[in-house]
Amino acid sequence: MISHSIWIVGSSRSGKTTRLVENFCTWLSGENNISAPFYTKNSGQTKAGVLQSVSHLEKTAPRVLVLAANSENRRKLADKIVTATQGKYPVRTKTMLGFFQDEVILFWPLLIHSLNLKAQFPLRLRPETEQELATKLWHDRLDAVTLRRGGVNEYRLVRRILDVFQLAAYSGIPCEDIAEILQTGWDENTRDLEPDFLASLLLDWRNWCWERGLLTYGMISELYQKLLGDRYYQQQLIQRYQAVLADDVDDYPALARELFDFFLDQGAVGAFSYNPDGAVRLGLGADPNYLEGLAGRCEIERLTTSPSPGLTDQLLTPMVELVTESMMLSSLPNSVQLIQTTARAELLRKIAEEITQAITSGRVKPEDIVIIAPGLDAIARYTLVEILDKQNIAVQSLQDQTPLITSPVIRALLTMLTLVYPGLGRLIDREAVAEMLVVFSKHPHSPLPTPHSLFPTPIDPVRAGLIADYCFVPHPDHPHLLPVSAFERWDRIGYAASTAYSEILQWLETQRSQAAESSLLNPTALLYLAIQDFCCRDSHLPYDQMAVLRELLETAQHYWEIDTRLQQTTPKISGGEITTIGEFIQLLRRGTVTANPYPLSPIGTDTKAVTLATIFQYRSSKKFHPWHFWLDIGSPLWAKGGAANLFAAPLFLRDRLGKPWTAADEDLLEEARLRRILADLLSRVGEKVYLCHSQLAVNGQEQTGMLLPLVHTFM
Repeated sequence: MISHSIWIVGSSRSGKTTRLVENFCTWLSGENNISAPFYTKNSGQTKAGVLQSVSHLEKTAPRVLVLAANSENRRKLADKIVTATQGKYPVRTKTMLGFFQDEVILFWPLLIHSLNLKAQFPLRLRPETEQELATKLWHDRLDAVTLRRGGVNEYRLVRRILDVFQLAAYSGIPCEDIAEILQTGWDENTRDLEPDFLASLLLDWRNWCWERGLLTYGMISELYQKLLGDRYYQQQLIQRYQAVLADDVDDYPALARELFDFFLDQGAVGAFSYNPDGAVRLGLGADPNYLEGLAGRCEIERLTTSPSPGLTDQLLTPMVELVTESMMLSSLPNSVQLIQTTARAELLRKIAEEITQAITSGRVKPEDIVIIAPGLDAIARYTLVEILDKQNIAVQSLQDQTPLITSPVIRALLTMLTLVYPGLGRLIDREAVAEMLVVFSKHPHSPLPTPHSLFPTPIDPVRAGLIADYCFVPHPDHPHLLPVSAFERWDRIGYAASTAYSEILQWLETQRSQAAESSLLNPTALLYLAIQDFCCRDSHLPYDQMAVLRELLETAQHYWEIDTRLQQTTPKISGGEITTIGEFIQLLRRGTVTANPYPLSPIGTDTKAVTLATIFQYRSSKKFHPWHFWLDIGSPLWAKGGAANLFAAPLFLRDRLGKPWTAADEDLLEEARLRRILADLLSRVGEKVYLCHSQLAVNGQEQTGMLLPLVHTFM
């Protein structure tokens, strides 16, 4: 086997992933005589009885562990390996957290034995379910005084506390030691919650979940650290893998370093890629400085040239000097243009006009344009989509995290549940009924209505409003719809609308009668039936609309799966199923963002559309576009972590574990983050960068961000 490991360092798009794949092929080449050891059957036997149940799963497994930073990059890396090896070798490509989860579930019998857990198959909680269950568990302890001290509402405070647990687990800190880290890291004058109180909440939460076999990402990481310290698991791990290949380790948690160190200590070979300008997930659990320590154990290879260079060499140095050192330049190169207005609404119109003119003149294609913003509010998203859509220019949001409830079809399906199941009448109103009628009566060959476009439906909004006013009977337990003839002037509804309404009414009556006979399908199956009968009949929906429906079904399936597990320990009283349905509807109506469905992106060629993304989304996707439009260039959010920076994240970095976080530290972090963002984005633009600036922000305040000196060079 090759005796040394390799550490590949390079900026964005410098060919690090390609070099990793080449290294993988070298490992498998016949001249190094390691192809056979990597792929021969594992003849070793397990060292303990608790491991016998998993040994047969690994007998034909590849001996190379391949890791990527996120799911999208994992699929791309797997495709590159399959192409390079012509599909001759089976390779399991995982994200770091995906690997932790698989290992914890695979060796769950060992954890049951060592931690004295209840013998039951573990279930992973999705973020939205984790939030709701933790809120219920802590509700009595999070009184008004505690919320006032925290300075946020109950929803945000619960999320913050859960994030602390996740950060600690990623850093390799046991739950029992969280209080000590917070005690030394938080200043007493600015401390919102007592560390001991916060830690006690997390310990109660962890024990409550363990008793029921429920796991969060934080708990999975904590359990994996315990697993990694077990000698029986260590024996299995080194038998299964003789090499590790990890891409973009600057986005890995500190716990990954412990795994890599173990492999290297046992004589395994490793190949790692590292981007000094990356660290996209810094603030979300990544610890790039700690992972960089692996370089000392490897042969370092630096990549300086890019196969598809961006504008980094031309623009990075002058831009950074302008921002950080207030250097005066006469102007920036012609590849940088400025779009400036007083009001933000005018700025959005000018951006759309510039894009429209460039596309219609043939200077650029829609798929070659990206609009990047530090934070995309609903107004900006709607305005840009609406204007460009009128010009027949499609807009695609990258990894859209819009709550499910913003979709009309989701609201219609939830309204349907309140009309079928009894006892949910307080969750429905006339407006919701009217919207459901419009959505459910769509033409069989028309797409679902969207917020940006209207499609012909037999029941238009006006007729739906009339039907809801005269045919909907509100009731706390049995809300229902009357026949259209209940409306004296039902002739005004028209034949097509009356027929469509009668079909919807008949469908609801059938499902309601089955509910009365206790023969109705469970809510997830009922949602699927409604989607089949009303949303997908005789039509093929676009990917984005189908993804929303898949997301709803996956969320509902998970919700009732967890509810079934909870009933094993705390059986519900009569009518508990209706209570669960009501809680599910309220969960989505609160605007909870649920986990994305699988697959995360459509299969096939990319959509011919302008891309709309936040900084974090675009950097994570590692895409490249010839034209960039940087929105709100004067916003202070460019230097802030925003949603990509969890509460108390700096306290759990291994190189400064528990050290107090000061204002000076925050300034240094913002300056370093801004430089990384500039370097990364400039490497992903091929021809032009448009700096888009409005003197007034969306709230009417003057823009005073750190990138404002770039605007001043045009004056």
